[in-house]
Amino acid sequence: MVPTSTITVIIIDIILGFAVPVALSWWLIKKYKISLSTVLIGAATFIVFALVLESIMHNIVLTGARGEAIRGNTWYYALYGGLAAGIFEEVGRYIAMKFLLIKEPTKVSPAIAYGVGHGGVEMLIIFGIGMISTLMMALMINNGQINEIMSQVPANAVDQLQSQIDQVQTASSASYLLGLWERASAMIMQISLSVLVWTAVRKGGKWSWLFPAAILIHAVVDGSLVVMQKSMSTAALEAVCFAMAIILAVFAYWVARNAFNESSSEAITE
Repeated sequence: MVPTSTITVIIIDIILGFAVPVALSWWLIKKYKISLSTVLIGAATFIVFALVLESIMHNIVLTGARGEAIRGNTWYYALYGGLAAGIFEEVGRYIAMKFLLIKEPTKVSPAIAYGVGHGGVEMLIIFGIGMISTLMMALMINNGQINEIMSQVPANAVDQLQSQIDQVQTASSASYLLGLWERASAMIMQISLSVLVWTAVRKGGKWSWLFPAAILIHAVVDGSLVVMQKSMSTAALEAVCFAMAIILAVFAYWVARNAFNESSSEAITE
């Protein structure tokens, strides 16, 4: 059985997984007149480059001749996964900003709008929809429907489904709250990386290095978390992830102030 308290937290996660990106977008649009189209371009870019193109590459590489060797070695998998995420997402970010946001003014607000779209749809799809699936499984467990479901799945999928069932039954309420914390860290990182790439696109020159830097930062963050999860508790891992997000946000703020000569409020409102 899945405790009522855990189901309650899952429902809260679902609500926030959808409400946070929508509310943040609405607030920025209403208060700072940020363009909805820029938010939507950020969302579409994440879907195309991370969920479609990157997934296609994973299917090719991880099921190919070297796939087992990559999956079986933590360091190989961290290096591969980190670079894949960094390259696909940051190249997608660069292309969208370079060619789809041509009419946006040269200030920081379009980068923030794009980042909210990019990170917001990631939160909505990966976290919000994922939690809906978890809730449905928890309710089926409590209603005694799991055996019926197990009897209907193909034999080669039974072990995977059983693993998911065991995970839902044993997971604590706190673990689902940590998942929400992880998404908050990811949102901060996506906005910060958007500022870095936007600066490289719009300012160029001495700021051009920020584009490859964004790829490297993205790769290092994702890869290091893969390695650290082998030896750290989930709470400690999320604390490290949040710390990295804050450090990156401070760096992005410094870049924005120096590249665009704007204060924190002017960066959005001018």
